[in-house]
Formats: sequence, structure tokens, C-alpha cells
Amino acid sequence: MPRWEQGSEERLRAAALQLFREQGFEDTSVVEIARQARVTNRTFFRYFSDKREVLFADADGLRAALVERLLQVPDVADPLRAVVRVLARHDWEGLAPRRSLRERQAVIAANSELLERDLVKQHVMALGFADALARRGGDERAARVAARVGVQVFLTAYEQWLEAPEGGADLAQISEDLLSTLGSRTAAR
Repeated sequence: MPRWEQGSEERLRAAALQLFREQGFEDTSVVEIARQARVTNRTFFRYFSDKREVLFADADGLRAALVERLLQVPDVADPLRAVVRVLARHDWEGLAPRRSLRERQAVIAANSELLERDLVKQHVMALGFADALARRGGDERAARVAARVGVQVFLTAYEQWLEAPEGGADLAQISEDLLSTLGSRTAAR
């Protein structure tokens, strides 16, 4: 096995997803992931602290970038819409192809430990958005509600987008449709 070569991180991610899908998360070891990616165990640990981090390594950087984007939005008079739009307009396929994002979600959904970690990451994202909205002059309680509901609306849209055929659905449009549905349901009550 080569000591280090270009593309090791991407190969590790691909190998891990393949093995998680084939064997399950619990039954896949770091040694197997490294072997499948044709790198040493040491190379694996250069990129990831453990096998869970293959799925979550970018979460903190992504959260920081999205919170910063929310801070730059020109108008947050409708904080719920601002949160959803920031999330929906992010280039998710820039992180990985939709197929890989779909596989990642399936692995997380199949494992309670990973699902719990994902929920914690969502909560931290919502706290970051709430703080950003409050810093922009919004009411703190309204900011918390908008952030939490906005994350959930987006996640519902994201799941629909992942399930759609490649290139067949627009995440921003799905998100706007869900916001409209939510608005019409709450206005009717």
C-alpha cells in the first residue's frame, strides 16, 4: 500500500460508504476501509478520527459557512424563509454526488448512534442560525423558532430531493413549495 497518494480522502469516503452499505456500519472496521481504499490505517487516521467522522467530518465547517451566509442575507424580515433559503441554495452536490448523499443518509438512518449524532448536528446548526438571526436584530424567541422550524422544513425538502431522480428536482423549489404549504396550513388555522 502506498504511504500517501493524491485522492486518499475521497477514496476513503467512497470505500467507507460502500462497506457501510454492504456490511452495515457496525460490522465495518477502519482496517477494512483503509484496505478497500488502498491506503494505510495511518492514512485513514490522518483524515478521520474514527469511522463515524467519515460521515460527519465536514459538519462543523459547513455549519460555520451556512451561519456566515445567513449573517450576509440582505433581508431577514421573514427569518423562517431566510433560514430555509440559505440551506436550500447551498451547493449540496458540491459536497458529493447526489447518489453519495443518498447513500450517506441511508447509512445514518439505519444506525441509531449515527442518527443521534446527526440530530445533535442539526440542533447545533439550528442554534447557530438562531444566534445569527438574533445578532441581526431579531427577537430571540422568534429566532429560535424560525431556526428550528427552518432546519426541519429544509430537511424535509432535502429528503424529497434525495429521493427524486438525478437532475429531476430543484431543492430550492421543493423548499419554497414546503414553505408555502406550511404557510397555507398555519394561516388556515
